[in-house]
Amino acid sequence: MTEATESGAARPAPLAVEIRGLDVTRGGAPALQDVSLSIARGSITGLLGPSGCGKTTLMRCVVGTQIVESGTVTVLGRPAGSTPLRSRVGYVTQEPSVYLDISIRDNVRYFASLYGRGNDAVAETIEAVGLSTHAHHAAGDLSGGQLSRVSLACALVGRPEVLVLDEPTVGLDPVLRAELWEHFASLAASGTTLLVSSHVMDEADHCESLLLLRKGRLLAHVPPDELRRRTGKSNLEEAFLVLIRDQQVGVQP
Repeated sequence: MTEATESGAARPAPLAVEIRGLDVTRGGAPALQDVSLSIARGSITGLLGPSGCGKTTLMRCVVGTQIVESGTVTVLGRPAGSTPLRSRVGYVTQEPSVYLDISIRDNVRYFASLYGRGNDAVAETIEAVGLSTHAHHAAGDLSGGQLSRVSLACALVGRPEVLVLDEPTVGLDPVLRAELWEHFASLAASGTTLLVSSHVMDEADHCESLLLLRKGRLLAHVPPDELRRRTGKSNLEEAFLVLIRDQQVGVQP
């Protein structure tokens, strides 16, 4: 991604995330191996790969909660996890992170207070995740999909500059999934950078670029259409399988 200078020449867009030579070991085994990548600000990047490939580990590195073996992770120009980033980076985990004994509104209001946001932001965020009619319900009375949306609202209400989402659409119906992706697109258009993991390959077309991981290694970092062009496959799941087979026979994607 590039942006124009005053002279009309193109220059690289400012980076939200820059990773160089990242290695992570978990449980005595390599979880990430020599991962290097850059993510431009105001973009949606999809993180795809089979279970156990290192997606969650990579996201934990970006938010600064993962011990790294070697390499560097820079977010918004600062080392990942540094104190100034705490109000600038949001993270939604796979498991809902909410208080079950209080209402949706009170959960979101609590996180809003941490970021200095008012009640208007609380109402807008609850509406954005489709829970306005349930705002007074206790979180403990909600379904799994609804709890995931409450977690998302708690992260969104702080209006982070970088938003890391670990499979945010799991358990949601197709209509709500589509609505959430529309909301993600509007966030990116307003300048928010999103890193979204998914196991649903058809969601990849909502992303500007894709990070394809397998066994802790980055197979490719490409836009969806470029992935199709490289592999000759229109179906993204089939294209991903081509990359895997190429790696197995020693062919670089």
